[in-house]
Formats: sequence, structure tokens, C-alpha cells
Amino acid sequence: MAAANIKQVAKHAGVSLGTVSNVLNRPDLVSPATRQKVLDAITELGYVRNDSARQLRAGRSRTVAILVLDVSNPFFTDVVRGAEAVVEKAGGMLIVCNSGEDPRREQRNLDMLEEQRVQGLLVTPVSDGRHPRLDAFVKRGIPVVLVDRGSGHPSRCSVAVDDVAGGRLAAEHLAERGHERIGFVGGPVTIRQVADRHHGAAAALADRDTPHDLQLFTTPSLSVDAGRQAADELAALAAGERPTAVFCANDLLALGVLQGLTAHGLRVPEDVAIVGYDDIEFAAAAAVPLSSVRQPRAQLGRTAAELLLEESMNDGNHQHRHVMFQPELVIRVSSDRYR
Repeated sequence: MAAANIKQVAKHAGVSLGTVSNVLNRPDLVSPATRQKVLDAITELGYVRNDSARQLRAGRSRTVAILVLDVSNPFFTDVVRGAEAVVEKAGGMLIVCNSGEDPRREQRNLDMLEEQRVQGLLVTPVSDGRHPRLDAFVKRGIPVVLVDRGSGHPSRCSVAVDDVAGGRLAAEHLAERGHERIGFVGGPVTIRQVADRHHGAAAALADRDTPHDLQLFTTPSLSVDAGRQAADELAALAAGERPTAVFCANDLLALGVLQGLTAHGLRVPEDVAIVGYDDIEFAAAAAVPLSSVRQPRAQLGRTAAELLLEESMNDGNHQHRHVMFQPELVIRVSSDRYR
């Protein structure tokens, strides 16, 4: 059976289309008796208003989208929760899209979201935050806020953590624990966060009185499975060549490295110390609690959503801002001692 439409509601209630529209949008303009007749007709016919169509005709939606790199990563789960709390409090709805670290999938998501005329877009781009596809949103009047990515772009806000500083924190900690052979596990390096964390760690080791090299172990993704593969590579090295400590680009990689090294009979931290990044809940709950560089995950999402809503509701008067949070090193068993 076809869904009832507004014309059928008006006919059933014996009123005009305008009266039904007022009941739905400006009920204070309709007398209580007439309003009740319309509401009764809506209930009897099972009418459901097409809110998305109404919003598109008005040129404004109450739907905000967030496009993240990996929806399975608990880091992004916490970012989404922070953004969702702000959007829902403002009477909107947040929809979540996942690029899966794939530029083509990211492109498909952006195409769909532009067609839907969302109120605004929160996005962690796969590559550069200067993605020209994002300019199309701005030209349409759809604000874009970069999440977990810095930007000097004049037409969009950004909220990020200083990943270069985070990389320095991790490498300095491992060097201070006496490690001279330190590795970096992470990839793809085309992801800006990975590149910044690697850069910070390498710079920290190069700046020491006795400079150390940072050995790179590139991974195809930022997943637990990729971490296990990196552990296989580490375990295959001779004891005198193997890094005695590794800094992983995120906690999922670090958990995979921990699992893989343990399966190969290597001890953490006695044989190989590990530091992760993000400080997701599972880091502290691991069999060997993981040291990690903590990011304010929910606060990233909240701040990004606040900037976006502020821009969407202040036509032409919004001043773009670039908010940068500082990371914090949380030291746990996985790196807290050295043989």
C-alpha cells in the first residue's frame, strides 16, 4: 500500500493543504479543534512527513555527516560519540560514513553526501586536507571541518592533535629508557597523521647528543592484522639487528605487534618495548598494558561539531579557526623497563 500524502490528509480532515502545513510546521496558527482533526487524520492514514524533501526544498538539512578513515578503530568511535552529542543537542542527526583508508571509497561517499545536501561535513581525509572535492561543498554553502587533521586552508575549520609532538614524546621516552635501536611501525605514509608521527619520532632521535636512526617498518594499513605482519618481520631479524623498541602509529598496530611478538616467543618489554598512539580503551586492557600517546578523542569530535554548527548558523559572519590540542604520553608496562 502506498504511503499517504499530505493531500489525502487534507481531504480526510476536510481542511486545506495550507492548514495541514500549518499544523505540521506552525501549529500555534491553527485552532485547537482544527489542529486535532488534522492530527486524527494523520494517525488514521498513517501519514509520515517527508522531512528530508522538505529540508531540501528549503535548502537546509538538519543532518550532519562525519566521514572517518576507519569506523572499526575505537579512536574514531570516540570521536563520533563526541560529535554526536553536540549535533543531537542542537536537534540534528549525525550520520557516519567510512572511507576505509581508500581514496576511491572516500570519493563515492563525498559524492553521495553532496547530493544529500547535508547541513555540514566533518571529515578525516585519506590524504591531504586540501582535497579539491571538499571545495565543492564549500561552494554550495555546506561547511566542512577537518577532524584529526590540521589545515591552513582559508575556507574551512580544523581540529587536530599535534602529531609531530606526539611522535617526539614516544621516541624520547624510548631513548630515555636506554633503547638505541628503535623502530617505527606504521603506514601508509600517505596518511598525514602517520607521516607526522614518524617525522616527530625521527626528529627527536636525530636531536639527541648521540643521534639514533629510526628504522621504518611500513604497513599497508593501520589494523591489528597489519601489526601482526610487522611482528613477523621483526621476529625474523637477528637479535643483534632487531629493534629493542618500536613506536607504532596507532594502538591497533601496537596490539597486533604485541600479539605477534608474543606468538614468536619474544617478551614485551624485555625483548621489545612497545609504544602505541591514541590510548584507546583496549590499550590499558591488553595482556601487557600498552604505553600510548593519548589524544582527547571525544573532545576532538565535540569541538569539530561545535565549529561546524557555528558556521552553518552564522551565514557570512563565521571566522574559521584551527584548533590544535597537545598529546600526552601515558606510560604502562609495555615500555616501562629495559633489560
